[in-house]
Amino acid sequence: MGDKRQLVGEVVSTKMKNTIVVRVNRKFPHKTYKKLITRSKKYYAHDFDESCGIGDTVRIIESKPLSKLKRWRVIGIEKKAVN
Repeated sequence: MGDKRQLVGEVVSTKMKNTIVVRVNRKFPHKTYKKLITRSKKYYAHDFDESCGIGDTVRIIESKPLSKLKRWRVIGIEKKAVN
C-alpha cells in the first residue's frame, strides 16, 4: 500500500526503558503575514538497544501501536549530540 511516514527530530527525554521522546519541528508561513512560524510536536518512539541520548538527531518511522502512546520506531541516528 502506502509508504510509512518518516520524521527527523531531536531527542528530549530518555528516562523510560526502550522509549525516547522526540521533538519534531515544522515551519510554515503565516496565512496573512507570511512570516515563518515554528511549531513542534512530541512523539514517543521505540529505541530497542537504547543507543540514543538527549540532544541526538534521530530518524523515526511509523509502526504498529507498541503501547498506549508509542506508534513510532527509531531507524537511525542522524547526528550524535556533543556532550
